[in-house]
Amino acid sequence: MTQTLWDTTGGDIVKALLVERRAAGALASGLALSLVVVVDEKHVAEAEQAATTAAAAHPCRLLIVVRRSLEADNRLDAEVQVGGRLGPTEAVVMRMHGRLALHAESVVLPLLASDAPVVTWWHSAPPEEIAADALGVLANRRITDCAQGADPLAALRRRAEDFAAGDTDLAWTRTTPWRALLASAMDAVDSAPTRAAIGCEPGNPSATLLCGWLTSRLGIHAEVEATGGPGITHAELLADDGYRVSIDRPDGRLATLARGEEPERQLPLPRRELGDLLAEELRRMDPDYVYAEALAAATGVDGLDRRPPTRSHVWRDPAWAASR
Repeated sequence: MTQTLWDTTGGDIVKALLVERRAAGALASGLALSLVVVVDEKHVAEAEQAATTAAAAHPCRLLIVVRRSLEADNRLDAEVQVGGRLGPTEAVVMRMHGRLALHAESVVLPLLASDAPVVTWWHSAPPEEIAADALGVLANRRITDCAQGADPLAALRRRAEDFAAGDTDLAWTRTTPWRALLASAMDAVDSAPTRAAIGCEPGNPSATLLCGWLTSRLGIHAEVEATGGPGITHAELLADDGYRVSIDRPDGRLATLARGEEPERQLPLPRRELGDLLAEELRRMDPDYVYAEALAAATGVDGLDRRPPTRSHVWRDPAWAASR
């Protein structure tokens, strides 16, 4: 059940989606949210696979926006499907050519599921200013990934400067298993940690956020130690009385937990796939204040948990910057 529309209009896409919904029947009911994915052509297949995995856990209307060359003639091509290759969900893949790509919201807005929250995910380098992208302004939740930036740590700081309640980043989502293990490891321990070290490959934003989380939660000094990776390789908590908790994961799959004088334990700690990370973020529609506090501690930008959840659209025309 797929329709491919060449050189089409937003109105034709709406009609095609209604036709596909009627043909699918019960398959198209019970949408929990609208997921807007902003991606470049090179990463479309990867984004589709991740969104399909996430949609299996969270029934949604999937709207994939592929912005093509601004110098091309204005044209809109679309693939509309319900229950097709992207799984049991409603999906529209839109390729926008020319300056139409700067006004993607004019096509996306009529396609949003009624009375359902909107999540926008950029599967690319994070935008410098989310308010300059109307697809971010209309969303209840906004998901970026600093790891895809040219300078991930600079991108992380930019996310703090541009933060609004409802923002999150997949660099934060990647820390969830580490945070869970560290919290459970210290749960039955009387000693209070006073310092921590996180080992990772250079420039890893997840390790920086994990240090920020430890600092914001425990009020301790946490620092990053450079290793060969991949990703985060170890975490260590130290108390003044000599008590030590460490988690080592050199291969990205299994972790070794050492706690005080207790015998070491082997625990599964695999690196998660992109679709699993996205599915985790779609579980909540409320602002993530723990992330805000960790981001503030990691970057030194205060007051993130007091930022409002809404933005006003700021129009930035790339032609203006090119003419200066």
